[in-house]
Amino acid sequence: MKSSRLIAGISLASLLAGCGVGPNFVPPDPSLPQNSFFAAATHKPVVSTRSNEAPVDPDWWAFFRDRELTSLEQRVAATNLDVRTATIRLAESRYQRGATASSLFPTLDDNGSYKRYQISNSVIEGVAGDQLPPSALAPFNLFQQGFDASWELDIWGHVRRQIEAADADIDVAADQRRGALVSALAEVARDYVQLRGIQEQIRIARTNVKTETDILDITKDREKTGVVTGLDVENAAAQVDSLRATIPDLERQESEAINALSLLLDAPPGGLAAELAARGVIPPPPPRIPVGIPSDLARRRPDIRQAEAQLHEATADIGVAEAAFYPTVTLNGTVGFQALDLKSLWKGSSLEYNFGPGVTMPLFEGGKLTSTLNLRTAQQQEAWINYHETVLKAWHDVVNALVAYRTEAARHRELLQQVDHASKALDLARSRYRDGVEQFVTVLDAERTLLSAQQQAAQSATNVSTYIVALYKALGGGWENNFPPEPHAPLTAALPGL
Repeated sequence: MKSSRLIAGISLASLLAGCGVGPNFVPPDPSLPQNSFFAAATHKPVVSTRSNEAPVDPDWWAFFRDRELTSLEQRVAATNLDVRTATIRLAESRYQRGATASSLFPTLDDNGSYKRYQISNSVIEGVAGDQLPPSALAPFNLFQQGFDASWELDIWGHVRRQIEAADADIDVAADQRRGALVSALAEVARDYVQLRGIQEQIRIARTNVKTETDILDITKDREKTGVVTGLDVENAAAQVDSLRATIPDLERQESEAINALSLLLDAPPGGLAAELAARGVIPPPPPRIPVGIPSDLARRRPDIRQAEAQLHEATADIGVAEAAFYPTVTLNGTVGFQALDLKSLWKGSSLEYNFGPGVTMPLFEGGKLTSTLNLRTAQQQEAWINYHETVLKAWHDVVNALVAYRTEAARHRELLQQVDHASKALDLARSRYRDGVEQFVTVLDAERTLLSAQQQAAQSATNVSTYIVALYKALGGGWENNFPPEPHAPLTAALPGL
């Protein structure tokens, strides 16, 4: 009869284990607008073709049609240290989830012991007086061996909410990994574009040095014939020196840009110098930029996904805090053998056991449980605000990047026209100077104007492509198809020195 009641009690407890206290997580509505990003960025549909609302290509850098850039980007996921660190953290969160989930199951421990006992004569005399024979006071051996089992029933969902929080933490780590990859891909593209922009500045400077050196030689010849004075020669020489002086600083910037790329790809300083020394052109912008629609942003941007997972984790933690108010029911049991000599240890007569439930009910905790619940509730509210802010910031990032790209592209077109006009003006100034119609100072002014226009146009071209990179980073593209396999085996074997 007693056994039947115990079995019934265990069955009831098992059924209750499926219950759980605390709020269930409901994914929030990102509340993003449904209109086009382009319309939001310009207050009018600047580009109305449907191609702009096409899904963001995970390999967005391919739009630049630059083989070297593509080669660098294809190595980021496997080599970037931030991505690799985030991969390890993802593995850590999976291991932590496994440790948390183990609390759902019973524990079973094997134990054994041997002890040599000498009972105190004073104790025996105080209890039994002189009724025991002298042999009862002799030392004796005690051998024990058995198994201890314990199972805490998750009646109120305390452990299940912990597992739910651990699953959400895995999502947080996974999206941190995605975010690390998105950032690394964007940084590589940005640094590469800037490198090519610096190299274009070097090309412009060296071309102008060569041209101005030719002008200096012509001016020296004209001085010999008395057509010009020594002042014109000195002005021409100063112009050459001024142009040459810009090159060392540009070469420093070039070296720093190569080193920045080397660091992003886990290479030593100058590790990519041979690969990037051949100066290429600034990657041109694509004719169309697929940006998707705002509703896709919440599913694609890692920081929004991470903020949602953090909100989920905070919600599950409320359930953990609420479950702490309820009784804890534990089933405990021991079965084993106990004997005075080793040869009798495993006989049936040496068997001993005990089992039964235990209940722990919190009665007074000094306000700890209530404060913890209030803390978890406040943390959930903070997580919701963080989610809302993350979504809003993401929308601002995309719109700002679109505006920056659109305005810089318009500026670049004007600068190219300026370069064309300045080049024609310089040709006229040089021709008139050779004919003796213009003074040399007119040529110098025209040269400075052209050089400034060329430098501004090169920097603007760099900015246009850099803003496209910033746009794709804001869109959260790049993580979908570019991850190496996650580690599922113990990691110490893969680490040097461990």
